[in-house]
Amino acid sequence: MSAPAPSSVKVPFEYCADPATAGAPMSAVVQGAGTAGWLLATVIVRVPDVLVAPILFVGQSPYHLAFPGTIALSSETVQRVYFEAAQSLINQGFRRVLLYASHAGNQYIASYIADRLNQETGAVAVTLSDGVAAMREADPPRASSSTQPVPFDRHGGVGETSLGLYLFPSLVEIEKSEKATLSVPPGLASLPPLVATGDRAATLVFLAEALKPKATGKGTSTAELSTTGVWSERDPREATAAQGKRASDSFVDAAVRFIERWKQLRPMQRP
Repeated sequence: MSAPAPSSVKVPFEYCADPATAGAPMSAVVQGAGTAGWLLATVIVRVPDVLVAPILFVGQSPYHLAFPGTIALSSETVQRVYFEAAQSLINQGFRRVLLYASHAGNQYIASYIADRLNQETGAVAVTLSDGVAAMREADPPRASSSTQPVPFDRHGGVGETSLGLYLFPSLVEIEKSEKATLSVPPGLASLPPLVATGDRAATLVFLAEALKPKATGKGTSTAELSTTGVWSERDPREATAAQGKRASDSFVDAAVRFIERWKQLRPMQRP
């Protein structure tokens, strides 16, 4: 069970001359692999008038730098690179830009870039994460039959590893993974259980301090929080491709519904 690679999805070059929609994947080079390109490639199979732009892999991840394999740019550099890349697409005729930050650490930069594009160009930009959230908020809540506490599971945990097993299984060596020991600063220790339940206020407060560079003194860089770089109370070996497929399908379905809703609310005027 695996998803199609981005390179297996072909989009006619003629779309570059249309005022169509461009999806710009924002990834990050850290210990794990990014999912932006694979997920957006799956979206355009269902929405063929969206072109996935080339992936710019390096993002803002200074808090991961203690672990080998991490490459990070400053926030100023990231926003400038993506803004200018989007300008190139706009100059070729695109009038709608979807920014998808698969790395949560880039979400606020993505929002800033979208606002700059809206304020400074003739195009209209939104972040796909906001679009997906809007569609999911409109869905009826799902009842859970479990009474067990929900374990904290974020960066590199079971959820992300499951996505990897589904989207790019040949890159995942699950047998080499191990459960991390977490060390959350005392002032934040009460928040992870609330974050795990989906408490949005707790998540906002927690992420304002957590996963920040060591130089800030917050004690929340990846190496300070985790023995392995994984930010989860669960064992990554619990991950399965089936879980990844469910998460991928859920995201893609919400993304497609948002794009179609956008087109319905603001029909594209073609020359």
